[in-house]
Amino acid sequence: MFHKAIIIGCPGAGKSTFARKLSDKTQLPLYYLDMLWHKSDRTTVERNIFDEKLTEIISGDEWIIDGNYGRTLEMRIQACEVIFLLDFPVDECLAGAESRIGKQRVDMPWIETEFDDKFRKWIIDFPKNELPKVYELLEKYKSKKEIHVFHSKAEINKYFVENSIC
Repeated sequence: MFHKAIIIGCPGAGKSTFARKLSDKTQLPLYYLDMLWHKSDRTTVERNIFDEKLTEIISGDEWIIDGNYGRTLEMRIQACEVIFLLDFPVDECLAGAESRIGKQRVDMPWIETEFDDKFRKWIIDFPKNELPKVYELLEKYKSKKEIHVFHSKAEINKYFVENSIC
């Protein structure tokens, strides 16, 4: 059993849902990077405040951290034992992101009221702009970390069953 895990992947892939299920099953505390970074008035905290909060979390003995935030990804990879990457098709991620419009979420300090074009484009471009950097880091740490890459919800369900976390 692990004690420190990160969950990364394209917005809309279901990272937060996976993270909640993993936290419920393992009883590890769950932290959402979006909740550290964003304020309820849709502004963000200062970078140094975010970094201090994140450093405090990763210095703890047990945690699950949900979120990408590429600037701090390697720091989180170095601190964790297990990495979960949700590498889902873009159309699934777009549908996932769109489905949460207008819904209260525990991983975001406000209710999204629209699927803005900038965010939609970021999701569409995620495979070419973000995933190569993620996979480069996974390659760098593959001998030191347990890594799970999921391409579908069926693979996630299989993981929970095979690891008696269902």
